[in-house]
Amino acid sequence: MSDYLNSALYGWYPYVCLTVFALGSLVRFDTAQYTWRSGSSQLLRKRQFRWGSNLFHVGILVVIGGHFAGFLMPDWAVDWLISPAQHELLAMVVGGLAGLIAIVGLSLLIHRRLTDPRIRATSRRWDIAIILMLWAQLALGLLTVPVSALHMDGALFLTLVAYIKGIVLLHPGVADLLLGTPLIYRVHILLGFTIFLVSPFTRLVHVWSAPVWYFGRPGFQVVRSRESVGNRSRDQSLTVADLVTRADSAKPAGAKFPQSVRGN
Repeated sequence: MSDYLNSALYGWYPYVCLTVFALGSLVRFDTAQYTWRSGSSQLLRKRQFRWGSNLFHVGILVVIGGHFAGFLMPDWAVDWLISPAQHELLAMVVGGLAGLIAIVGLSLLIHRRLTDPRIRATSRRWDIAIILMLWAQLALGLLTVPVSALHMDGALFLTLVAYIKGIVLLHPGVADLLLGTPLIYRVHILLGFTIFLVSPFTRLVHVWSAPVWYFGRPGFQVVRSRESVGNRSRDQSLTVADLVTRADSAKPAGAKFPQSVRGN
C-alpha cells in the first residue's frame, strides 16, 4: 500500500467518519426525533429475539468496554497494572469470549430477520446492511485472536494502542504506525470507522440514548378522581327496577314500557 493511500485511509478517513458520526447524530436528533429509535421487532418471534438480543448486547458491551479500556487507558495506569504481554493475553481471552457471545447472538438476530417473512417485510435495507456489517466486524475481531497469539511480546499491541491514541489526541502522522501491520488489523480498523460513518443514518443511533434513566426515575401512579369513581359506583349499584322507575318518571304521558323490561 502506498504512503498516500495509507495516510488517506488511516489518517484522514477516521476523522471524516467521527465527524459525520457526531454531527450527523446531532442533526438527526434535532430534526427527526421520531426516527430516533431502535425499531424493535420484539413482538415477532419473541424467544429467538430474546436470546439473540441478550447475547449480542452483553457480548458487544464487553467488547466495546474492553476496547475503550485497553486502547484509551493512560500508559502509566497500564504499566502499573499489567505488562503489555499480559494486557494482550487478557484482551485475547476476554475479548475473544465476549466477541464469540456477541456473534452468536447476532447470528440469531440475522437468521430471524432474514428468514421470517413478517420481520423481513418490516426491515429496511439499512437495517439488514448494518447488521451484516456488525457481524463482519465481529468476525474480523475474532480472526485477529490467532494472529495476536503470534505476537505475544506485546509489540504489535502497543503499536495499535499508539495509533488509536494518536487518532484521539490528533497526533499527525499516526497512519505511518500501521505500515507493516497484519492486513486483518487494518481491515478491522477500517470497517470499524466505516460503521461510525453510517451509524447516524441507521437504527444504531440508539447507542446514544440507552434507557439507563429507567433505573433511577421515580415511580408513577395513575389515580382516578374520587368523585368520578363514586358516581360510577353508585350508577353500577342501581338495579333494573331502579332504572325502570327513573324511565317511568321521564317518559311522555301515555307511554308504557313492556312488562319484560319492568321485570317481575
